[in-house]
Amino acid sequence: MGSTDSKLNFRKAVIQLTTKTQPVEATDDAFWDQFWADTATSVQDVFALVPAAEIRAVREESPSNLATLCYKAVEKLVQGAESGCHSEKEKQIVLNCSRLLTRVLPYIFEDPDWRGFFWSTVPGAGRGGQGEDDDENARPLAESLLLAIADLLFCPDFTVQSHRRSTVDSAEDVHSLDSCEYIWEAGVGFAHSPQPNYIHDMNRMELLKLLLTCFSEAMYLPPAPESGSTNPWVQFFCSTENRHALPLFTSLLNTVCAYDPVGYGIPYNHLLFSDYREPLVEEAAQVLIVTLDHDSASSASPTVDGTTTGTAMDDADPPGPENLFVNYLSRIHREEDFQFILKGIARLLSNPLLQTYLPNSTKKIQFHQELLVLFWKLCDFNKKFLFFVLKSSDVLDILVPILFFLNDARADQSRVGLMHIGVFILLLLSGERNFGVRLNKPYSVRVPMDIPVFTGTHADLLIVVFHKIITSGHQRLQPLFDCLLTIVVNVSPYLKSLSMVTANKLLHLLEAFSTTWFLFSAAQNHHLVFFLLEVFNNIIQYQFDGNSNLVYAIIRKRSVFHQLANLPTDPPAIHKALQRRRRTPEPLSRTGSQEGTSMEGSRPAAPAEPGTLKTSLVATPGIDKLTEKSQVSEDGTLRSLEPEPQQSSEDSSPAKGEPSQAWREQRRPSSSSASGQWSPTPEWVLSWKSKLPLQTIMRLLQVLVPQVEKICIDKNVDPPVWYDTDVKLFEIQRV
Repeated sequence: MGSTDSKLNFRKAVIQLTTKTQPVEATDDAFWDQFWADTATSVQDVFALVPAAEIRAVREESPSNLATLCYKAVEKLVQGAESGCHSEKEKQIVLNCSRLLTRVLPYIFEDPDWRGFFWSTVPGAGRGGQGEDDDENARPLAESLLLAIADLLFCPDFTVQSHRRSTVDSAEDVHSLDSCEYIWEAGVGFAHSPQPNYIHDMNRMELLKLLLTCFSEAMYLPPAPESGSTNPWVQFFCSTENRHALPLFTSLLNTVCAYDPVGYGIPYNHLLFSDYREPLVEEAAQVLIVTLDHDSASSASPTVDGTTTGTAMDDADPPGPENLFVNYLSRIHREEDFQFILKGIARLLSNPLLQTYLPNSTKKIQFHQELLVLFWKLCDFNKKFLFFVLKSSDVLDILVPILFFLNDARADQSRVGLMHIGVFILLLLSGERNFGVRLNKPYSVRVPMDIPVFTGTHADLLIVVFHKIITSGHQRLQPLFDCLLTIVVNVSPYLKSLSMVTANKLLHLLEAFSTTWFLFSAAQNHHLVFFLLEVFNNIIQYQFDGNSNLVYAIIRKRSVFHQLANLPTDPPAIHKALQRRRRTPEPLSRTGSQEGTSMEGSRPAAPAEPGTLKTSLVATPGIDKLTEKSQVSEDGTLRSLEPEPQQSSEDSSPAKGEPSQAWREQRRPSSSSASGQWSPTPEWVLSWKSKLPLQTIMRLLQVLVPQVEKICIDKNVDPPVWYDTDVKLFEIQRV
């Protein structure tokens, strides 16, 4: 049958379904088979031929028909799993039903009245799969669907290669088949790498898409109470009820970690032939993340040694059923498995950073956020893996891509989730001594980043990128400042030698954060100054000898430390600092700030629409249509850039929903407490001013400043600012 006829028949069936007001009997196979038996529709066709409005119309006007459609489609999948899908027609029916359910399920999930539909039992759908009418033995529709998907993901000649020489008498192999022998890819716990098969990959992808759709019901539910609730779809799929749990977990993990997007290294290979593996790898990563989204408060949680312990929040509730995917992940322990996983994730994370002489000649993957979440889960659930990463020099192959993504996403509000996961991973790693030690490795690779040129170590790269995020990111990153500086504090005792560029960046941050208006404008702002002082103290105490650049920068900016030591605490001074700020229109501005240009290479923040956060990869407007809300200029002053009429853009209307406006309303302190807002008092300032850890630095200045001044007088010259530093007039870097 031609594909056009196929589509027409399918569309005709959809129209009949929407126009029939009377229930169609489940036994009317002639009607129901139109949806899957005689058609060969692609997933794109299904989405085009089954419009959202029509699904909702059937749901409202003839709910029994929608229920029967779902029940019959699941029944076909169960039959396909039982028979082993030997004929091409059976395979096509399974794919059609899978696509149809992927299309329809979200419209069932969005309606509260249908909430329990898939968890209700259907007469005739017995747990034994033989169609018993025994109600006690009946399976909920959701369970039947999930078990059918699991079986179909290990179906010989459909999603895995058959090990049989002939197809004669192979019906029994579905039940006796040991799916551990059919794992999709070599890697953890499996040495054999099956021959790549485009058709099998496509079929796996269709089924994983349906599986993700099943798991997505959680997105339509109202936020659960604090006790934490498990996703019943995930809970069942990752339980002992699923006999394929181990091979499927291993297949997904190995498929992700074995993937090499560059292929055979042939330039432009991704343009010459379609890479059918990448969509499968992306789906596999997403399924892993969702199945590993495990709330330790409501079920068993793994401990360091890989065993599991119940940590129910309320003693009255027993620990929830064990999630086998979390269990298996926590029990991986062989060094070669850890190496395979780490190498694979590092290779994929580094892929967008690959520099080639031929533009666009290598394939660039798009699922970095999924990879970072997966890496986080690995470190979180398997402490042995975390320690392996930290003692491996490959940890820098994870660090550099994370810094690249953080720098790249810092001005894009739709990627705030990527910023959070990247920072949290670095925070986790920074808690271990080995990470700080590894940062001393020289940084020689030139990754395309719009950051100042420097010659130094990976520690320099980390601090320079963090400085960039703080000074030219958007306002929604403000809550991450504490985390960023905590990471620097954690690694500071191990940093043997910071470059002059990096030393200046750290002093620049201190200068910006120690202005009186910033310190007095929010109850927590002074924490940032404490973090920076702790960094300086750690380096002076533990790594003084190699850090002459930082010591020199501290001497040059000594006035900042003296100002902190002499911070005014009287009410008039506090009032004056806040008044000075209130006269300016934006939250990060300061009287006397220079009109000079802001930091080099900073990109403007893309404003978010009020109350929304777009997580899709929608193209952001051109640079000329956007305005930077606030930045820190190189002289250490916080300044704002008012939205001005765009010169290069015809559309000069200001972007709506400017984030700085909301931030200003939220953060502006009130000089009177009548409004109930927080207000700085002399007692409050004194409470933390007395704890500022300035002694070490003051002692250092006391000893060294006279010596430096003596050198200057003896030679009658200024200090050698650029002497012995790697000066370059300019260097062109790809942005």
